[in-house]
Amino acid sequence: MASYRKRSGGWRAEVAKLGVRDSQTFDTKAAAVAWATAREVEIASQNGKSRSTVAMTLSEALRRYKRDVSPTKAGQRWEALRLDNFDKSLEWVGELMSSITSDQIAQWRDSRLKTVQTSTVRREMTLLSSVFEIARTEWKACLVNPVRDTRRPSNMPHRERRVAQSEITALINRLGFVEGQPPTTMLQELAYAFLIAIETAMRQGEILGMTAKWVKLPERFVRLPKTKNGSSRNVPLSRRAGELLEPLYRGKGPDDRLFRLESGSADTLFRRIRDELKIDGLTFHDTRHEAITRLARKVDVLDLARITGHKDLKSLMVYYNATAAELAERLG
Repeated sequence: MASYRKRSGGWRAEVAKLGVRDSQTFDTKAAAVAWATAREVEIASQNGKSRSTVAMTLSEALRRYKRDVSPTKAGQRWEALRLDNFDKSLEWVGELMSSITSDQIAQWRDSRLKTVQTSTVRREMTLLSSVFEIARTEWKACLVNPVRDTRRPSNMPHRERRVAQSEITALINRLGFVEGQPPTTMLQELAYAFLIAIETAMRQGEILGMTAKWVKLPERFVRLPKTKNGSSRNVPLSRRAGELLEPLYRGKGPDDRLFRLESGSADTLFRRIRDELKIDGLTFHDTRHEAITRLARKVDVLDLARITGHKDLKSLMVYYNATAAELAERLG
């Protein structure tokens, strides 16, 4: 008989019948029950015989996933790096996928938690689970996904770092920002990207990847054809955002990028200047927290979600960090 457990993120159904074990997680208990019932019927119809699997090692699966699946995702580059790291570092990467257990996954998880942050381990477990899941459902290389049977470390408290106006001023002055003048150095480009991020809530990669044809200055929006969540979105521009984009847009052909700066170089430059100025703990991504909190004063929550590209309000709230003093001021 199937068993059901309430977990963060949904209901987990576990089936153990005629020597076959399987499990899945669903948003609702009803969906979990429906799957478990159908799965038990499937197992019974096979007279208790396990489904045959294709002999595939985890290493082979990682490489196939990198070749066939990762290119379809917006975060292909970073995902490919993580897959390569799995292939080099996992002790059981040479084992058949069908023989890898949740105990092995748990031991690896605990080892990783000693060297990297919880959020990193959660992201890595999500990717590893995706590899096992496609291997299970499409490549028939395993019967179960052992990552799904492994407890994930709890989320750390949400980051609430804001960007103070004094920090903005110090950064753009050090970066050599000149109002209204096209940037001539990479530091000046970083200053423009930083200010645009605070004004629009766009991600660093979205800003640095912009081409001139995406920017619609007369209509005051930027068209992002593909974003982190895989869909496109239009980002409305405040007057200030338009003023910041105009010097970058000026004289560019439709396919020309507005920035020469790449994300990897931008991160390195930002950290170097931040540390030089002794600004504690600030990251470029904190501009998204700052921008979303500022935009929340101007638009309602549904419009804000459309601007930022969040598909659910729970995710959006992670970035909304108004202080008690700010809320009190709005109350009057």
